[in-house]
Amino acid sequence: MSVLLVPLPGTETLAASIARKIRADIADMRFRQFPDGESYIRFLSSPQDRNIIVLAMLDRPDCKINRLIFTAGGARDLGARQVGLIAPYLPYMRQDKRFNSGEVITSASFAAVISTHFDWLMTVDPHLHRRSSLDEIYAIPSTVLQAAPLLAEWIKNHIANPVLIGPDSESEQWVYQVAGELGCPYHILSKTRHGDRIVEISTPDLSAWASATPVIIDDTISSAQTMIETVHHIRGQGLAPPVCCAVHGVFDDAALAQLKKAGPAQIITSNTVMCETSSIEISGLLADALQNGG
Repeated sequence: MSVLLVPLPGTETLAASIARKIRADIADMRFRQFPDGESYIRFLSSPQDRNIIVLAMLDRPDCKINRLIFTAGGARDLGARQVGLIAPYLPYMRQDKRFNSGEVITSASFAAVISTHFDWLMTVDPHLHRRSSLDEIYAIPSTVLQAAPLLAEWIKNHIANPVLIGPDSESEQWVYQVAGELGCPYHILSKTRHGDRIVEISTPDLSAWASATPVIIDDTISSAQTMIETVHHIRGQGLAPPVCCAVHGVFDDAALAQLKKAGPAQIITSNTVMCETSSIEISGLLADALQNGG
């Protein structure tokens, strides 16, 4: 059964790379908005009797969800046999419990919406903090891919004598995997969060690594405050300017500017989200998973 890859706006380059690797067709689509902001979507490539893969970059999700859902529904209405979703960055994972009375657990609500409109989901390093797997909230089969080997490959090719730094306990799984791939030392720091944009980092003595290049590794850079505080502490100990490396770069321009001002040597993320720091290519990771049955 032939595959039709449907790239939502902003994913065209990634879609072209994936399509070449898996020999899929790319759908010819028309997306626009009516003057009142409503979405207009048209398939110029027929989904009839085809397996559809929708590719969506879901950073800043609120303005993209309607288009995503309408595309999936339209494909099914036009005769698609199956509709799957590749969302390299999966949003709405941080609110996974009710911290205060009356809060909506948006991770579960978003999962219910996606599970209703798609037959399967593929993503890269979702933020599973208090959940052990996506199966706890998603009612469809899900494939979770890990970008740690890609981060390790980039570091191996660009950084001599690295020492890996995890800014908090949540980052340890990525730091541990990358350190294992590289066979290099690592340290996990302690973080106390006082708000969305206020964090406090406790840093051990790193003077033994004065000749190494620190590489701070995390899954996501959003407000960038965790990275900024970690950079300050590392530089305060007299180490070389660190490289900031993360899977997902979901920061806005202001957060990125603040992080640059802190003085890292480089800021590197993957193209799960397209931005100026997207230097780690994930198309091969996604294509291999698709060819191996997801």
